[in-house]
Amino acid sequence: MDWTSALALLSLGVLVLMALGMPVAIAFIVVNAAGAFYFLGGDRGMAQLARNMTASVTNFAFTPIPLFVLMGEILFHTGLAVKAIDAIATLIRRVPGRLAVIALVAGTIFSAISGSTIATTAMLGSLLLPQMLKRGYDRKLAMGPIMAIGGVDMLIPPSGLAVLLGGLAGISIADLLIGGIVPGIILSLVFIAYIMFCAWRDPTLAPEEPRTAPVPGWQRWQPFVAHVLPLGIIIAAVIGSMVLGWATPTESAAIGCAATAIVAALYRELRWAAVKDALVGTASVTGMIMFIILGATTFAQILAFSGATTGLIGIITEAKLPPLAVICGMIVLLLILGLFLDQASMMMLTVPLFMPIVRQLGVDPVWFGILFLMCMQIGLLTPPFGLLLFTMKSVAPPEITMREIIHAATPYVLFGVLLTIAILLVPALATWLPAAVGK
Repeated sequence: MDWTSALALLSLGVLVLMALGMPVAIAFIVVNAAGAFYFLGGDRGMAQLARNMTASVTNFAFTPIPLFVLMGEILFHTGLAVKAIDAIATLIRRVPGRLAVIALVAGTIFSAISGSTIATTAMLGSLLLPQMLKRGYDRKLAMGPIMAIGGVDMLIPPSGLAVLLGGLAGISIADLLIGGIVPGIILSLVFIAYIMFCAWRDPTLAPEEPRTAPVPGWQRWQPFVAHVLPLGIIIAAVIGSMVLGWATPTESAAIGCAATAIVAALYRELRWAAVKDALVGTASVTGMIMFIILGATTFAQILAFSGATTGLIGIITEAKLPPLAVICGMIVLLLILGLFLDQASMMMLTVPLFMPIVRQLGVDPVWFGILFLMCMQIGLLTPPFGLLLFTMKSVAPPEITMREIIHAATPYVLFGVLLTIAILLVPALATWLPAAVGK
């Protein structure tokens, strides 16, 4: 079988099984088994497949994933997140679109502690959306920032998907995590500026809240010091240990997880029920991710044995296209796939094909990795299958339609596309900080 037929059969096989309702990871495993039997040689191929699957999930590079997930689970189940939101609300007083700004600031802070985009959006949506709607906020202005800041969670470490991408693509996980900091902060600041501008230009979108007596200096800052500053210490421990080169991603994840548990214990919130819920949630998410890793890595190996990877690289090389044109084509394909597939499926389908080409072209893998994460962040907000759109629908009042939710997310999709173009044209936005840390 020629490589083009092999590539078509393997890729279409996965897509057909997913279209029939089979879970993504299982669809890849079924196709991998068929491919191993045909391309690797019957029973010997199946035995090799089993060995490869075992090796993929025991890769030390993926160790930070459950620890990053556990950090967020502890934060949410112990109630520390709610206290932090209240403290931020006390500090942010007279700004246009105050509650939406609070959602963005709180979401940015949680992004640096939680590795789950969906959990961040669900929590902020359930806590702040009812308050905004009750006070007469425009529905789109209320929902948009909550969904948008959930996507930023993918860029700012700790990010489970960044670790997954780095492990699957063979990109330095530390550089990928550090490289997402600057784009993530830029997006957060742009979102805040956009909300404040909209509310200032048209005050009816975010009615001014009733004036209350000013809170004296220390009383205003005391909740922030008590409930937000300790989270800042956790963030500094996780990101700072990597930036300064004191710890590997795995070690920084362990530090962050231990620090989160200690902070929860000091607040006397680390009860058995919260610990149990956090561990169950972590096990559920980690189990799903491990199946994804298992399917994706063996799929890459089957593609290599079938000759599809070598053949595709040969076509790209012979075409003599500029590397920037090839990367632009990959980005366009990722944005299209983001309309129909979840982020894990996008990685599993494209990483085995893209990364050999990226290395052949001599492209900076960290730069490409950040562009990949940007495309996945945009995919979280694009219909018809954006995960954060459905997350918002699950916490929004029943009368809010999916059409309204999609319209609310549209400006933030455009901001994501613009930042992706900026990173494409100015790679230093993604590579400067990792390079500075590495010196």
